[in-house]
Amino acid sequence: MRIDRRPIELVPHDARWAAIAHAEIERLKGALGELIVAAHHIGSTSIPDIRAKPIVDLLPVVASLDELDARADKVTALGYEWRGEYGIAGRRFCPLTDPQTGKRRFHAHFFGLGGIDIERHLVFRDYLRRHADEARAYETQKLVAAALHPDDGTAYTDAKGPWITTCLQRALAWARR
Repeated sequence: MRIDRRPIELVPHDARWAAIAHAEIERLKGALGELIVAAHHIGSTSIPDIRAKPIVDLLPVVASLDELDARADKVTALGYEWRGEYGIAGRRFCPLTDPQTGKRRFHAHFFGLGGIDIERHLVFRDYLRRHADEARAYETQKLVAAALHPDDGTAYTDAKGPWITTCLQRALAWARR
């Protein structure tokens, strides 16, 4: 079982997060080249007007996970930690922590082209971007989870899980219309 003992910090949306995500995606593309076939800014920092942990989530899509595995050293050379699947089959999870501050800056969730979780992440993001009431409800879930688990990222994530699962079903139904 994974345990994440960092304090949960939720901050107001920062309009700079989109540019920060773009710049980091370009940095990853510079290291991995044509292996990255698409890349997206996901997670709460990609949803305007809601509080988020100030950690930018990225979803680089790669042509081949095997080739990505062979180039793991290029990812770690950028300062990322290589954690492999880390609980999600078909993903390579790589967090980046700022060495000066000790604060987490990025979570890179690499998926192979055609991976089933790509749609899930993008639909959830797009649904919340287009449904402000759902985005505010998600923010409320995050605030409650943070109040219940202020120093346990794993419990914080688990506490949001049921709401996210239910909302994702609504999002997928919306996307299919």
